[in-house]
Amino acid sequence: MGQIIAIANQKGGVGKTTTSINLSASLAVAEKRTLLVDLDPQSNASSGIGIVSDNIELTTYQALLGQVETHRIITDTGIDFLKVLPSTTDLIGAEIELINEDGREKRLKKALNQIRDDFDYILIDCPPSLGLLTINALTAADSVLVPLQCEYYAMEGLSQLTRTIDLIQRQLNPTLFLHGILLTMFDGRNNLSHQVGEEIRRHFAQRVFKTVIPRNVRLSEAPSHGLPVLQYDISSRGAEAYLALAREIIDTGK
Repeated sequence: MGQIIAIANQKGGVGKTTTSINLSASLAVAEKRTLLVDLDPQSNASSGIGIVSDNIELTTYQALLGQVETHRIITDTGIDFLKVLPSTTDLIGAEIELINEDGREKRLKKALNQIRDDFDYILIDCPPSLGLLTINALTAADSVLVPLQCEYYAMEGLSQLTRTIDLIQRQLNPTLFLHGILLTMFDGRNNLSHQVGEEIRRHFAQRVFKTVIPRNVRLSEAPSHGLPVLQYDISSRGAEAYLALAREIIDTGK
């Protein structure tokens, strides 16, 4: 049975989609059957993995509304072992259409249960909000991975996210746990990055991944080419960091 990890942070610009794309690719090159679920209407995870929106007929929108069996939506990528459930802006309408539906928080869980046994890892790229789409992701997931940028306001909003996780645990998904906090955009030349990293580790201790994702030009450039950084420049520091993160996740067995 595949492990489902929601990659979530209601703050934008923290490396959430970058992590979703590149961690998925890194797990796949380790020959782990991996599915990337794009649950963000901006569909950056889809385009960043090389999926052109004009060519998409079936998306996570149909999966949430139960219009199509999930296996029909699974799309190939340019990497063996990596598949994607793509997104388009149509997903914006899902929150509105589901708002009065019974069991609206469990629609994604129901959709993923259809194909869960086909994968080792299922990663969900959540939108930068704590709305119904993110609630669906947290209800479907086994765990939450939180990317956190090494900047001044890093802690801002983290308490709100942990409260949301607690609420989901109490009411919808009692086995949900915090997989870990991932420090992103780390600049080793900047004292602030070191200070933020130390502060996060002091507060969250073992719940912070050992792997740190650096600021890296190649990592920033890769999405514009529709490629994970592993395909764009495997020798870059960004690629090395996400490969290390994948090994850490595989080795811990969580």
